[in-house]
Amino acid sequence: MADLKNNSVNRTLSFQHDTLTVQCIYPKTSKPIIDRIEQALARHYGFTNEELDSLLNYDIKFRLSLGAEGDGEE
Repeated sequence: MADLKNNSVNRTLSFQHDTLTVQCIYPKTSKPIIDRIEQALARHYGFTNEELDSLLNYDIKFRLSLGAEGDGEE
């Protein structure tokens, strides 16, 4: 969580009578630490190398939008 927070960006939205600041989190900036966590969990739960590979590739393709058309920024 600390890595996600360190890589987040605060954005300020201005409205007619007020402003709102939101914290935008981009998980792809924390991919290396997320991969290490998933590898540790895979060992703990007895995943095969194929299952771990599938999990890591799912991350790349769907969670990070690298497999979809466009640049991955939504």
